[in-house]
Amino acid sequence: MGSTEHPRTDVSQHSAPNGPSFLRFFHNAEDLIAAGALVAMVLLPLAEITIRPFIAGGIPGSIPFVQHLTLWVGFLGATLAAREGQLIALATGTLMPKGRVRTVAAVFAAMFGGAVSAILARGAVDVVLVERDLGSEIALGVPVWVVLLVLPFSFLLIAFRLMWHVGESWSQRILVALGMVAGLWLSNSYDFLDGTSAWPWVLLVVAAALAGAPIFTVLAGAGVFLYMTLFVPPAQVALYAYDLATEPLLPAIPLFTLTGCILAQGRVSERLLRLFRALVGWMPGGTAVVCVVVCAFFTIFSGASGVTILALGGLLLPALLKDGYRDRFSVGLLTASGSLGLLLPPALPLILYAVVAGVALEDLFIGGILPGFLLIGLVSVWGMREGVITGAGRRPFVTAEVWSAIWVAKWELGLPIVVLVSYFSGWATLVEVSALAALYAFVSTGLVHRDFPFLNGLRSAITESVVLVGGVLIILAAAKGFTAYTLDADLPFRLLEWTQSQIQSPLLFLLALNIFLLLVGCLMDIFSAIFVVVPLISAMGVAYGIDPIHLGIIFIANLELGYLTPPVGLNLFFASYRFDRPILHVYRAALPVLLILGLGVILITYVPWLSLGMLELLGRR
Repeated sequence: MGSTEHPRTDVSQHSAPNGPSFLRFFHNAEDLIAAGALVAMVLLPLAEITIRPFIAGGIPGSIPFVQHLTLWVGFLGATLAAREGQLIALATGTLMPKGRVRTVAAVFAAMFGGAVSAILARGAVDVVLVERDLGSEIALGVPVWVVLLVLPFSFLLIAFRLMWHVGESWSQRILVALGMVAGLWLSNSYDFLDGTSAWPWVLLVVAAALAGAPIFTVLAGAGVFLYMTLFVPPAQVALYAYDLATEPLLPAIPLFTLTGCILAQGRVSERLLRLFRALVGWMPGGTAVVCVVVCAFFTIFSGASGVTILALGGLLLPALLKDGYRDRFSVGLLTASGSLGLLLPPALPLILYAVVAGVALEDLFIGGILPGFLLIGLVSVWGMREGVITGAGRRPFVTAEVWSAIWVAKWELGLPIVVLVSYFSGWATLVEVSALAALYAFVSTGLVHRDFPFLNGLRSAITESVVLVGGVLIILAAAKGFTAYTLDADLPFRLLEWTQSQIQSPLLFLLALNIFLLLVGCLMDIFSAIFVVVPLISAMGVAYGIDPIHLGIIFIANLELGYLTPPVGLNLFFASYRFDRPILHVYRAALPVLLILGLGVILITYVPWLSLGMLELLGRR
């Protein structure tokens, strides 16, 4: 296997399913509560859809309850991600030489993460106490403070897991424990930092990020330490975690993620592969085009390209090789295809961008359609070129096979239709549509086709989606605290002033933005980048006269490209792991497609009509 590591905090080897009975009981209880919260998030919107035509106002309190359940799914999912080694971190740790250097970096990152998590836990206790004194209720007499108990519990459990999983040596664990103690002391004695310079803390945060500390601790740590130099208590940052329960669109993210995980559990990819082979297999490069389309379909719902590569790679790579495609081409094509689809509705990055940037989600959905198909089309043309050059296997067009494949895959074809029609017709809200999508995927995959064991398959899909969502939403919670500090410090305004003093032309600004986002995309995943970068560039886009929807499409298109950019684009590592190829082999294989997609990003950037044309035709611009 190629020498690569998972681009997340790699501690999964330490989880102990066969450990002491009390630990197994705790893990099972943790899984059950998180799964129960996610299932309740599905059932409440479905019940709302069913009851609303008959009872005015629907179910009392259903919306706030679903929003607060998002808080539980997000933070319990983060504890599961910490348990399984899937807290998202910068991929820079993979560049460090193995041995003492990497060990020291891991211990330092864990110490920093443990200290920040302890600070957040202490701050979250203050938030709970304040809410208890206020006596606020969610609905039906349920007090807010009871729901908020998940915050200190989760932060503290994450801190302990970072300590336990740092290594087998107790000396390393003791160092991390000392970091936790230092964090607790600092959270109660922050007054001595009042008026001190912020630069030592900035350097500490940057060093921790490069060492591989979880992204959420990097962002939260920046907010906590910088706020403390202004004599603001750390509870200020922990308080912003509660904002997860007030975002109306946010519950759709775990539900669409669950949809993608359910689809990945079954044999959906096989049915789609058969269908598109029957439709376009007669073309040069037909199987390559099929693989591009199937990957894009899955990425729309999973939102994470790594899931697509890991779930479909074992099926699609052998299919390409069997049809006579070259190995390097096949690996490169699938590595690139794993990030296609992020511009097509209802992809999760579009939803998150709308939440963070405050733009109309419907406009972002419509604006992403043509650019999304453009990128898919460019990669498909590359596949057709390969088919012409190599003469890779082509299949005769058989009408009977087409109709048979359509009939077999009719449920999969119906899913995007159900989602888009339900949402754009106004029949259901986005959250209700996402719950409907999860139910649809479960019925079609688990009950109609019976592609996976009824209970075990569903449990696996729920657990996987909770872990994925937890790793993302805890970053959003931390980013909100850091963003609040940047606004208080007028950082976006100062950055805008500096940029305008250096760059006057909007075209040069877009070029500089593309280069910057490409670098961001190869260092961090798209979700982290949305939380960190979007608040900084939104005001710049307005100042340079760039339409907010066009800016959003540019942003996501660049981050798609960043997944493929050496040395640490995330798709490169996922592909190296899944296809059992050396990382340098994957670099070379992905380079041609990287250049092709780069051309697509340039077109999207400098031809605004691609993002805004459909909106203009619909009268929304």
